Amino acid sequence: MSRRGDKRHHLLGSAGEPADGRDLDARLRDLLTDKMHGIAFSAYREGQQPGDELSREQIEQRLTIIAPCFNWVRSFSTTQGNELIPPIAKGKGLQTLVGAWLGTDSTKNREEIDNLVTLAHQGAVDVAAVGNEVLYRGDLTEDQLLEFMSEVRARLPGHIPMGYVDAYYEFEDRPRLTAACDVLLTNCYPFWEGCAHPYAILYMKDMFRRVQQVARGKRVIISETGWPSAGGHFYGAESSPQGAYLYFLSAMEWAAGEGVEMFYFSSFDEPWKVAGEAGEGYVGAHWGLWDKTERFKYSSVV
Repeated sequence: MSRRGDKRHHLLGSAGEPADGRDLDARLRDLLTDKMHGIAFSAYREGQQPGDELSREQIEQRLTIIAPCFNWVRSFSTTQGNELIPPIAKGKGLQTLVGAWLGTDSTKNREEIDNLVTLAHQGAVDVAAVGNEVLYRGDLTEDQLLEFMSEVRARLPGHIPMGYVDAYYEFEDRPRLTAACDVLLTNCYPFWEGCAHPYAILYMKDMFRRVQQVARGKRVIISETGWPSAGGHFYGAESSPQGAYLYFLSAMEWAAGEGVEMFYFSSFDEPWKVAGEAGEGYVGAHWGLWDKTERFKYSSVV
């Protein structure tokens, strides 16, 4: 189907009803008028993967593309060139959610934590994330993670909130984790729970509300949500360009209307994920709003 084909006007909405009658590009223009909240950022080009050194040039190029569209950017690591992302983003007027990537390598974990604290004291961090889905992967125990979080909280400037990123249910199941966070950073993926597209937005809202219920008034940020444009299906969830564009618009419209802080996943397609350690297969390479050649996938507006 052509990216500008008439079929886009017949997409189904989040509850199986016809989508907003306005042209989808018009809906995107409305979001861009005020800028959208946030985007999860990837600087890896085709042939690169985590572990490769990122250059200032490629970070500058990609942040220049997304800066006109968003107010915040989320980075995932503070090593191997990723430490350049927050200061460059700040220079382009973006606010930053900066993550320290934690795993099984204790030396790397120490470097990630120390760099996060350094960036914070340099004024490059607006929200600090200590780890991303480390409990989901089983790389650290809850006690080990809580030790890192306690250390970072003690070393950060007092005004910078600190949290941890994981699936919504981790905050329900782990009250000590929830208590340790200044801000709860929750990943909400209807696709990865096999939810059919017509009900995906409703399910994502429910995930968010469940975290709010255990947050005890703390700030809750959706650190990731998205829908893939290709790669097949996961149980009842089907990837497609049409579904991805509508999920993106519907999610961002809801977030803007409700004042929900949301980081959409992701900025650019990531070919490394097909065979990379993420283990997501072909679908993992197709979550970007921009493709691997840095072309916006869904519209002539961007």
